[in-house]
Amino acid sequence: MHNVSKRIPGILLCLVMASVASFLGGLAPLVGAPVFAIFIGMILNILYQPSDNIQIGVRYTSKFILQLAVILLGFGLNLSQVLAVGKSSLPIILSTITTSLVIAFLLQKALKLDVNTATLVGVGSSICGGSAIAATAPVIEADDHDIAQAISVIFLFNILAALIFPTLGEMIGLSNDGFAIFAGTAVNDTSSVTATATAWDGIHGSNTLDGATVVKLTRTLAIIPITLFLSFYRLRNNQANGQVKQQGPKISKIFPMFIIYFILASLLTTILTQVGINPSIFNPLKQLSKFFIVMAMAAIGLNTHLIKLIKTGKQAIILGACCWIAITMVSLGMQHLFHLW
Repeated sequence: MHNVSKRIPGILLCLVMASVASFLGGLAPLVGAPVFAIFIGMILNILYQPSDNIQIGVRYTSKFILQLAVILLGFGLNLSQVLAVGKSSLPIILSTITTSLVIAFLLQKALKLDVNTATLVGVGSSICGGSAIAATAPVIEADDHDIAQAISVIFLFNILAALIFPTLGEMIGLSNDGFAIFAGTAVNDTSSVTATATAWDGIHGSNTLDGATVVKLTRTLAIIPITLFLSFYRLRNNQANGQVKQQGPKISKIFPMFIIYFILASLLTTILTQVGINPSIFNPLKQLSKFFIVMAMAAIGLNTHLIKLIKTGKQAIILGACCWIAITMVSLGMQHLFHLW
């Protein structure tokens, strides 16, 4: 009980910052509340140095509240519905995810970029932006600087995608269905997918938003195998380096418990929907998940030095650009190959 009371001041500070960020995110959805939260935290870091008492709650929010947010995220995934509707785009999704991860792996050493930062940029670019970064960061034990840098890079290319893709799609003659697949596979974050598809619909009087959202949710499923693979890979590396005893590893080491709970939440949603229960009952949990992610991003921002982030961000931006351009080209190329335009 004493430990809980120690966390409260820091958690409350993150709660206040997240509330402000959520309000600003509502006014500027293209930027999004998580990005606002990180920058509010980084600005506050310059003006105010939290006491040790505050830091206890801030650290708790950046780690355990973040993991709880990922678990609750599972209640937004009806696996059977997403796969049934999104299976036509599955080859394109797999191609874009593979492309981004391979580029991140190959360029990490060439750019002399921190392994964790490169991993987060690659995963965030290929899967679902901030949610994928939130799920992956605890698995690879990324620090707050790595997370803030990856989120900032993803944000930059989200903005560019929302501004450029509708015009690009028009120039190359994409159909409405083709643009839905393009937006769903080549734009990083859900809010930016929504903004990009809405911009297209405003020009064409179409309804690509639903299709783009389903494709995006199908991409989100890749969180599961990617995080499990990274967890196993990290454990094996630690064993090889003598950091972990060479013995049969516990299942919680191979499969992080919060990822297991995320899978169970997704399965529960799928099963209950199959027996006729309206999945809208999980909407409050989905909203709470989004707010917890914003809280965690505020905590991460509070522990991130803005000037250092700017000085060390060049390589991460180059990696993000390479991933983004490659994903765009592969998405369009695969559509052309399968005659989906």
